[in-house]
Amino acid sequence: MIDFDLFPSRTLALYLSRLFITRIIGTLIMLVVVLQLLDLLGESGHILSHKGNGEAQLWTYVSLRAPQLVARFLPYSVLLATLFTFFPLNQNSEIIAMRAAGLSAHQILAPMLATAMVVSGVSFVFNEAVVTHSTARLKAWEGVDYGPIAEGSSTRANVYVSDGPNVFYAESVAQECHQVEMKNITWYGRNADGIITSTITSPSASYANPGWRIAPGKRFDVATTVESNIPSQVIAPDVTPEQVEIAHVDADGLSLFRLTHAINAMQASGRPTAELEGKWWHKISGPLAAMLMPLLGAMAAFGLARSGALLIRAVMGMALGFAYFVIDNAALAVGNFGGYPPLIAAWAPFFLFLFVGETVLLKTEE
Repeated sequence: MIDFDLFPSRTLALYLSRLFITRIIGTLIMLVVVLQLLDLLGESGHILSHKGNGEAQLWTYVSLRAPQLVARFLPYSVLLATLFTFFPLNQNSEIIAMRAAGLSAHQILAPMLATAMVVSGVSFVFNEAVVTHSTARLKAWEGVDYGPIAEGSSTRANVYVSDGPNVFYAESVAQECHQVEMKNITWYGRNADGIITSTITSPSASYANPGWRIAPGKRFDVATTVESNIPSQVIAPDVTPEQVEIAHVDADGLSLFRLTHAINAMQASGRPTAELEGKWWHKISGPLAAMLMPLLGAMAAFGLARSGALLIRAVMGMALGFAYFVIDNAALAVGNFGGYPPLIAAWAPFFLFLFVGETVLLKTEE
């Protein structure tokens, strides 16, 4: 028979979980609404400055930005919800009543840890299904100064690819399955010394296998300073969709599966992938931050309220939680520069603060 002694009674477990989840949702909504309004005030002028943009584009920006804010501040919401749950429970002597009934600190904390584990799972699915797509779309939209961008399951902005000595540039690239569409392309023809001799501009290009068929555009000859119209034609025959795919890899805008494919393609081409590998691991360890927050914020739960140190304990719990985010970002940054292996950069902060939180919980329980 499975032993459920880790959890308190079913009624008490549901009571604590309900308190916790309602505070998580309330805190998250408050943070996202306030931050979204502030962010929109800062970006609305830039969005509306593009000709043709109006209220619809502002709502589009909100729909793309809000998922990023939810993903970024969900762990903070769990931390604050932990404090908002434990502080009144301790102040009203409910924690003391639970301890007097024979419950250990771990049993009191278990329903909240289980709830936070579910939140971490939801966060991971939300990041993979929604946030990566909205991040890719928003970055591509920002890359063209909030102008029109190509439609596609994967959209990127400002992509440069080498075509021998020449350079092939696309303002935006949309990729869906094996179909690649480019918008506002420029081909820079260069001589052996790297000096630009001519340019070709076109509003669009699509893969012609081989090469890229451009729409009718213009050609500019540097030596004669003459610009002429050119018909639709195929250029850059040596540039493949695979080169375009790995020319500009943004881990934040790719799902775990597609990032794995991009890393494998870059490794096959001999390009460094340590930074992307660190972000690959962080896509798994990052959502688990929500599971740590009840443990780190538990300092506000234990200790006598009448001792006068309850507020100090709550502040210390908040400081411990925010310290995790600082260390996590610092470790990932150091890993990007090659200071840590990707696996350690992504997971070391999690296990370090798991140990710290458990140690503090055992000490405060005494």
